Amino acid sequence: QVQLVESGGGLVQAGGSLRLSCAASGRTFGRYILGWFRGAPGKDREFVAAISRSGTIVHYGDPARGRFTISSDSAKNTVYLLMNSLKPEDTAVYYCATKESLVVTTTPADFGSWGQGTQVTVSS
Repeated sequence: QVQLVESGGGLVQAGGSLRLSCAASGRTFGRYILGWFRGAPGKDREFVAAISRSGTIVHYGDPARGRFTISSDSAKNTVYLLMNSLKPEDTAVYYCATKESLVVTTTPADFGSWGQGTQVTVSS
């Protein structure tokens, strides 16, 4: 089992930037994909981006392309999501999640371990 803790959320004005972090602990060896999703608590979650632990596999969802960058520090078992040019519609709770294997999917149900989420609020 992998434990995930997100941090870095907050309140930012439109056009600003935030960097989210997701620290993994527990069973972090092996090959896995770590993904970022966003949504409101209890609502469907939208795929944002995913990366392999080594950083060699990267995939972005529509909300992230051209504005967000995902990166991985395997030595620290931490994945980052740098979000630039933020818009009010980016306001959401951002969750990180892991799935074993290196097959990238964008379906939340394919990810087995989830963090508690970090709130991102973008003001206009």
